[in-house]
Amino acid sequence: MKNWLRIGLKALRLGRVTRYRRALLHGVAAALEHTAVLRALSGRRLGLIIDIGANVGQFTLAVRHCLPEAMVLAFEPLPVAARRFRQVHGADPQVELVEAAVGPVHATCSMHVSKSADSSSLLPIGRRQRHYFPGTDASHLEQVRVLPLEAAVSAERMGQGTLLKIDVQGFELSALQGCESLLGWVDVIYVECSFLEFYDGQALADEVIAWLHQRGFGLSGIGPVSTSTDGVAVQADLLFERKQGRVTGV
Repeated sequence: MKNWLRIGLKALRLGRVTRYRRALLHGVAAALEHTAVLRALSGRRLGLIIDIGANVGQFTLAVRHCLPEAMVLAFEPLPVAARRFRQVHGADPQVELVEAAVGPVHATCSMHVSKSADSSSLLPIGRRQRHYFPGTDASHLEQVRVLPLEAAVSAERMGQGTLLKIDVQGFELSALQGCESLLGWVDVIYVECSFLEFYDGQALADEVIAWLHQRGFGLSGIGPVSTSTDGVAVQADLLFERKQGRVTGV
């Protein structure tokens, strides 16, 4: 009953916004769980939102509603998801999509495509992922393009204030390493982190926090938290902000 009530309430919220209603025609629901964080950032001077792991555009929808003045540069390497993203956002002049993943070097890598496509990862899908999230087993491998962030955006473009969002199913630290040369231009980082290893070889939340701390970012907030059926927190979206002014040329 609680799940049905939650679904019904979300449907009501989606129906109130024209942009969200149009996206539903393509089977895409806005990521309403992130709107509280985005609204809290609305007073910040953020001209560019970088959406790494954009999937079919759920987070970008929330951004366009909550931060309507910002431009969005989205990254999604899987062709099927990218096609849906373009169906939803293709006519929006403030949204640009790059069909690639972000990582430390230019490469072509194997994506472990999940039966639940938004659980796909550049890392092998692990035992805990299959246990805690049934139906996310690997379906097949697909070759995708990987590139460093600097190959797709210049520091000058990030000069109006930048939020970096990362949701890449265990590949978070590698994606951050792919952004390292431009981190000096980033103001806020919003990244999904895990407290348990769901993908083989993934960095856990404490490693991501330490890595960002070394580069001048402090943990400033927590967004949605995912829990197991027995109530244990297993994942959370963590918000980081630069502890001092921008440091260009990192």
